[in-house]
Amino acid sequence: MKKIVVLIFLSISIFSSCEKDDFCTQNPVTPNLVLEFYDANNRESLKNFSSMTVWSESAENNDNLFEDITNNKLEIPLNQFATETVYNFSQNGIVNQFTIKYSTEEVYVSRSCGFRVIFNDVSFESDNTWITSFTPQTLTTIDNQNETHVQIFH
Repeated sequence: MKKIVVLIFLSISIFSSCEKDDFCTQNPVTPNLVLEFYDANNRESLKNFSSMTVWSESAENNDNLFEDITNNKLEIPLNQFATETVYNFSQNGIVNQFTIKYSTEEVYVSRSCGFRVIFNDVSFESDNTWITSFTPQTLTTIDNQNETHVQIFH
Protein backbone atom coordinates (compact mmCIF):
# COMPACT_ATOMS: atom_id res chain seq x y z
CA MET A 1 0.00 0.00 0.00
CA LYS A 2 2.86 2.36 0.82
CA LYS A 3 4.32 1.76 -2.65
CA ILE A 4 1.04 2.75 -4.30
CA VAL A 5 0.76 5.94 -2.22
CA VAL A 6 4.38 6.83 -2.99
CA LEU A 7 3.82 6.09 -6.69
CA ILE A 8 0.68 8.25 -6.79
CA PHE A 9 2.42 11.06 -4.90
CA LEU A 10 5.41 10.85 -7.23
CA SER A 11 3.16 10.88 -10.33
CA ILE A 12 1.22 13.91 -9.07
CA SER A 13 4.48 15.71 -8.30
CA ILE A 14 5.90 15.06 -11.75
CA PHE A 15 2.78 16.11 -13.67
CA SER A 16 2.07 19.17 -11.54
CA SER A 17 5.64 20.45 -11.97
CA CYS A 18 5.28 20.62 -15.75
CA GLU A 19 4.77 24.10 -17.09
CA LYS A 20 2.19 24.85 -19.68
CA ASP A 21 3.55 25.71 -23.09
CA ASP A 22 4.67 29.29 -23.53
CA PHE A 23 3.09 30.95 -26.51
CA CYS A 24 3.68 34.53 -27.46
CA THR A 25 0.18 35.99 -27.26
CA GLN A 26 1.36 39.60 -27.33
CA ASN A 27 2.42 41.49 -30.43
CA PRO A 28 6.18 41.85 -29.90
CA VAL A 29 6.87 42.93 -33.46
CA THR A 30 9.57 45.47 -34.08
CA PRO A 31 7.54 48.26 -35.70
CA ASN A 32 7.79 49.32 -39.32
CA LEU A 33 7.90 52.97 -40.34
CA VAL A 34 4.45 53.95 -41.63
CA LEU A 35 4.35 56.55 -44.43
CA GLU A 36 1.22 58.12 -45.91
CA PHE A 37 1.32 60.07 -49.17
CA TYR A 38 -0.68 63.28 -49.61
CA ASP A 39 -1.43 65.73 -52.39
CA ALA A 40 1.02 68.64 -52.18
CA ASN A 41 -1.67 71.02 -53.48
CA ASN A 42 -4.36 69.81 -51.09
CA ARG A 43 -2.50 68.78 -47.94
CA GLU A 44 -5.59 67.18 -46.36
CA SER A 45 -6.17 64.75 -49.23
CA LEU A 46 -4.43 61.39 -49.58
CA LYS A 47 -2.86 60.91 -53.00
CA ASN A 48 -1.83 57.60 -54.54
CA PHE A 49 1.65 57.20 -55.91
CA SER A 50 1.76 55.06 -59.02
CA SER A 51 4.17 52.42 -60.29
CA MET A 52 6.63 53.07 -57.48
CA THR A 53 9.64 50.89 -56.77
CA VAL A 54 11.24 50.97 -53.32
CA TRP A 55 14.65 49.64 -52.34
CA SER A 56 17.07 50.11 -49.48
CA GLU A 57 20.61 51.38 -49.92
CA SER A 58 21.80 48.92 -47.27
CA ALA A 59 20.17 45.80 -48.73
CA GLU A 60 22.87 43.21 -49.23
CA ASN A 61 21.24 41.61 -52.25
CA ASN A 62 19.98 44.87 -53.83
CA ASP A 63 16.47 43.42 -54.14
CA ASN A 64 13.53 45.78 -54.37
CA LEU A 65 11.35 45.88 -51.28
CA PHE A 66 8.35 46.87 -53.41
CA GLU A 67 8.13 46.90 -57.16
CA ASP A 68 5.60 48.65 -59.39
CA ILE A 69 3.10 49.34 -56.60
CA THR A 70 0.28 51.87 -56.45
CA ASN A 71 -1.05 52.97 -53.07
CA ASN A 72 -1.10 55.92 -50.67
CA LYS A 73 0.47 54.14 -47.71
CA LEU A 74 3.73 52.24 -47.15
CA GLU A 75 5.04 50.27 -44.20
CA ILE A 76 8.79 49.85 -44.46
CA PRO A 77 11.20 48.17 -42.04
CA LEU A 78 14.08 49.99 -40.41
CA ASN A 79 17.45 48.29 -39.93
CA GLN A 80 17.56 47.42 -36.24
CA PHE A 81 21.31 46.71 -36.41
CA ALA A 82 22.23 50.20 -37.66
CA THR A 83 21.52 53.81 -36.77
CA GLU A 84 20.42 54.82 -40.27
CA THR A 85 18.29 53.39 -43.05
CA VAL A 86 18.27 54.91 -46.54
CA TYR A 87 15.42 54.16 -48.94
CA ASN A 88 15.05 55.05 -52.59
CA PHE A 89 11.54 55.73 -53.90
CA SER A 90 11.45 55.61 -57.69
CA GLN A 91 8.35 56.92 -59.45
CA ASN A 92 8.22 57.44 -63.23
CA GLY A 93 12.01 56.98 -63.41
CA ILE A 94 12.69 59.76 -60.87
CA VAL A 95 14.42 58.57 -57.69
CA ASN A 96 13.87 60.28 -54.35
CA GLN A 97 16.22 59.29 -51.55
CA PHE A 98 14.70 59.23 -48.05
CA THR A 99 17.02 58.85 -45.04
CA ILE A 100 15.92 57.84 -41.56
CA LYS A 101 18.34 58.26 -38.62
CA TYR A 102 17.65 56.86 -35.15
CA SER A 103 18.94 55.10 -32.07
CA THR A 104 17.69 51.63 -31.17
CA GLU A 105 16.52 50.18 -27.87
CA GLU A 106 15.81 46.51 -27.20
CA VAL A 107 12.74 45.97 -25.04
CA TYR A 108 12.10 42.68 -23.28
CA VAL A 109 8.55 41.45 -23.95
CA SER A 110 8.43 38.02 -22.26
CA ARG A 111 10.20 34.69 -22.16
CA SER A 112 8.08 33.32 -24.98
CA CYS A 113 8.17 36.50 -27.09
CA GLY A 114 11.75 37.55 -26.49
CA PHE A 115 12.84 41.08 -27.39
CA ARG A 116 11.65 43.72 -29.81
CA VAL A 117 13.34 46.91 -30.94
CA ILE A 118 11.95 50.41 -30.67
CA PHE A 119 13.46 53.41 -32.45
CA ASN A 120 14.25 56.61 -30.54
CA ASP A 121 15.32 60.13 -31.56
CA VAL A 122 14.17 59.57 -35.13
CA SER A 123 14.93 62.16 -37.81
CA PHE A 124 14.12 62.25 -41.51
CA GLU A 125 15.86 63.74 -44.55
CA SER A 126 14.91 63.77 -48.21
CA ASP A 127 16.52 65.06 -51.39
CA ASN A 128 13.01 66.22 -52.42
CA THR A 129 13.02 65.33 -56.10
CA TRP A 130 9.41 64.23 -56.61
CA ILE A 131 8.58 64.45 -52.89
CA THR A 132 7.98 68.16 -52.31
CA SER A 133 7.93 68.00 -48.48
CA PHE A 134 7.17 65.82 -45.50
CA THR A 135 6.17 66.18 -41.88
CA PRO A 136 7.38 65.78 -39.15
CA GLN A 137 11.13 66.29 -39.42
CA THR A 138 11.73 64.39 -36.15
CA LEU A 139 9.95 61.91 -33.87
CA THR A 140 10.69 61.02 -30.28
CA THR A 141 10.00 57.33 -30.76
CA ILE A 142 8.58 54.69 -33.08
CA ASP A 143 7.20 51.94 -30.88
CA ASN A 144 4.16 50.74 -32.83
CA GLN A 145 2.92 50.55 -36.38
CA ASN A 146 -0.72 51.35 -35.67
CA GLU A 147 -0.37 54.98 -36.66
CA THR A 148 1.15 57.01 -39.45
CA HIS A 149 4.61 58.29 -38.58
CA VAL A 150 5.35 60.50 -41.60
CA GLN A 151 3.15 62.36 -44.05
CA ILE A 152 4.80 62.75 -47.47
CA PHE A 153 3.54 65.38 -49.91
CA HIS A 154 3.96 64.94 -53.65
